[in-house]
Amino acid sequence: MDEDFSRIVGNKQILFKGYIEGVPKESDMEFKLGNGMKLEAPKGSGAFLVKNLYLSCDPYMRGRMRDFHGSYIPPFVPGSVVEGFGVSKVIDSDNPNFKPGDIVSCFTGWEEYTLLRNTEQLRKVQPDDIPLSYHIGLLGMPGFTAYAGFYEVCAPKRDERVFVSAASGAVGQLVGQLAKLHGCYVVGSAGSKQKVCCFGILKASFSQFMHNIKYFPEGIDIYFENVGGAMLDAVLVNMRVHGRIAVCGMVSQAGIGASDQQGIRNLFSLVPKRVKMQGFLQSDYLYLFPRFVEQVGSLYKEGKITYLEDMNHGLESAPAAFAALFTGKNVGKQVVCVART
Repeated sequence: MDEDFSRIVGNKQILFKGYIEGVPKESDMEFKLGNGMKLEAPKGSGAFLVKNLYLSCDPYMRGRMRDFHGSYIPPFVPGSVVEGFGVSKVIDSDNPNFKPGDIVSCFTGWEEYTLLRNTEQLRKVQPDDIPLSYHIGLLGMPGFTAYAGFYEVCAPKRDERVFVSAASGAVGQLVGQLAKLHGCYVVGSAGSKQKVCCFGILKASFSQFMHNIKYFPEGIDIYFENVGGAMLDAVLVNMRVHGRIAVCGMVSQAGIGASDQQGIRNLFSLVPKRVKMQGFLQSDYLYLFPRFVEQVGSLYKEGKITYLEDMNHGLESAPAAFAALFTGKNVGKQVVCVART
């Protein structure tokens, strides 16, 4: 049934309470019923009103919880609605490019309804045999991060040895599968027995790389970095000549103060082994996005790749779902289902 545009609704929202130190907690956000709003896009605004269906919980959002303006994305404003990637349905529009019923993958608010004006990194989604929630995971920012990081930064060759840390996460699980399809030897690590069982990967300790490198007796050609800290230090001494390290994230260092950040002792390994170590953002490669959606979408439909989600239900579950990213509780891509239609 279509939304009743004549009625005023109380828009449920997740608010950011204030800047934090340390690991994010559920209590750093607040669930509340917002002020009443009419379900329509104001005439002459050029905006369109969406009903949010699925919201994405992503580690980069931790950086927006501190008062630091030198990053690639500004911090959250205390007292404002949390923002992130989502899949939403247009229910009213003053924009000729969007009509009621359209499904979009977009940057939206953590709330039931959002009035959108910015169409950057927004695309229409055609409902088909790919789950809608995958458009913020497999076919969204995390999936594209895996695709761009592996193919563009790592520049893989067949038969190379690839190591993926946090290999059960939103990005890592796809990197490992792309590497296998490319003809590489792949080892992934995860932080719990549950994740290892789900993904068939290694629960690697740092000492296994420093002192007993049975999984890479000839060294590592490509390291897809998601963890940082001691894991990165251990990998550096096991890289092969002309190896590549794609630095996607360092979740082990998230929420740690500058004075407590773990130093890396083995950086000199980059020199004799001529290793390329590069940080990157998926937004640097957006010109590849259409090709990514076509290729990865086809691989999924052909049954050549799979994707695991950790689905949470109800907007009120979003703060706990986000906090779980930093305690290792999630298995797969962390998603919040706000509504299905």
